[in-house]
Amino acid sequence: MHVNFTETVLRDANQSLIATRMPFSDFEDILETLDSAGYYSLECWGGATFDSCLRYLSEDPWERLRKIKAKVKNTKLQMLLRGQNLLGYKHYPDDVVRSFVAHAAKNGIDIFRVFDALNDFRNIEVAVDEILKQGAHAQGCICYTTSPIHNLEKYAQLGKQLEQMGVNSICIKDMAGILGPQEAFDLITALKQSVKIPVFLHTHCTTGLGPITYLKAVEAGCDGIDTAISSFSGGTSQPATETLNYALLQAGFETSLKKDSLKKINDFFKPLKTNYLASGQMDSFVLGTETDALTYQVPGGMLSNLIAQLKAQKSIDRLDEVLSETPRVREDLGYPPLVTPMSQMVGVQAVSNVLAGERYKNVSKEVKAYLKGEYGKAPGKVNPDLIKKVLGDEEVVTSRFADTLEPLFEKTKQELGELAVSDEDVLSYIAFPQIAEKFFLERKERQSRTVSYSIIKKQGELK
Repeated sequence: MHVNFTETVLRDANQSLIATRMPFSDFEDILETLDSAGYYSLECWGGATFDSCLRYLSEDPWERLRKIKAKVKNTKLQMLLRGQNLLGYKHYPDDVVRSFVAHAAKNGIDIFRVFDALNDFRNIEVAVDEILKQGAHAQGCICYTTSPIHNLEKYAQLGKQLEQMGVNSICIKDMAGILGPQEAFDLITALKQSVKIPVFLHTHCTTGLGPITYLKAVEAGCDGIDTAISSFSGGTSQPATETLNYALLQAGFETSLKKDSLKKINDFFKPLKTNYLASGQMDSFVLGTETDALTYQVPGGMLSNLIAQLKAQKSIDRLDEVLSETPRVREDLGYPPLVTPMSQMVGVQAVSNVLAGERYKNVSKEVKAYLKGEYGKAPGKVNPDLIKKVLGDEEVVTSRFADTLEPLFEKTKQELGELAVSDEDVLSYIAFPQIAEKFFLERKERQSRTVSYSIIKKQGELK
């Protein structure tokens, strides 16, 4: 049996270990080697990369994708898409979702891994439909979590729903690394019996279970796994690519990976890791094994964000309290899987509850929108006292929320005028208005400085 490998160093490993602060210039020179290493796909876009490019790196995320595509000629490029949320933190109208998918495909994305944080598949239907229309690969996700309301039968039903929707493959998305080896074996077995399309698995090393879980999943017939090159593996990242390749080959499975290329890739990223540790961008905390996560279920990206939040408020000493509060907030909200945007919403609320000294003294507008049903149907029963406290007599939405939204793309395009130089700019602005506008203005200033310098240089040459 052949096992496919998806390399995550350009997206999820980077996001989990250094909060997505890796600029294009840091990995540009290794792209051709990554392309020739035998990977099934390179996960390089989506997730938090879009926000981070605009907010912290002064990079156009679309240009970053085009630059990667220009160097990666043979390996499929993969992105993580949050269904109706796209790459933001709220639901967008269908015209925006379709336009975003179309432009992502045009700019180089081959595989769209698309998920909804609540496993409410009404929220991925439009994205999947457009992905298929664009001739790209739609990989539908099941966000894995454990709770009194989640079980094997339910996950098998979700897999069937995805297959009926027309996705090309399914991914079990275990954000917090809480999927145990036997659970993985049973889950993959159940899915392989209920669907005919390929099944992939995504996990993290947060709890230390990752490598064993992958081995058991592959034994059950899992078609592909996500790994990170070893210098960016472990901790809240994925298991190491080289280690899993070695173990699976020894166990009699086939892979397409080239060991020499993997060594070159790892040698390239080793000094980068050293630099990130020295600068403080990589916190050694996220490199450890946190078995407590089996209780509080905090995924890697969420954990690094919680640490950043508490450091900013000079309250890092209260991390354990926040981690204890997290599952309580999750229970109140009906056991949503802790994945973006739910992980951020639950995490911010847990921090707020701890630092305010009173539960739900302050409730974010996102949590209020969730309680109103704007993110979809909660997996379980939401605490009725919390609904009463936050919403009062306000009506709760039970239909697909995006059906209530007016088209937005053309309207925004007209409003932006010359500030947006492309449709991609319009989409960036819709996702992150203030951050994108600041980026557009800074870009314009940089371009005018470059033009001025060129003119001065030319005048000097003419003299």
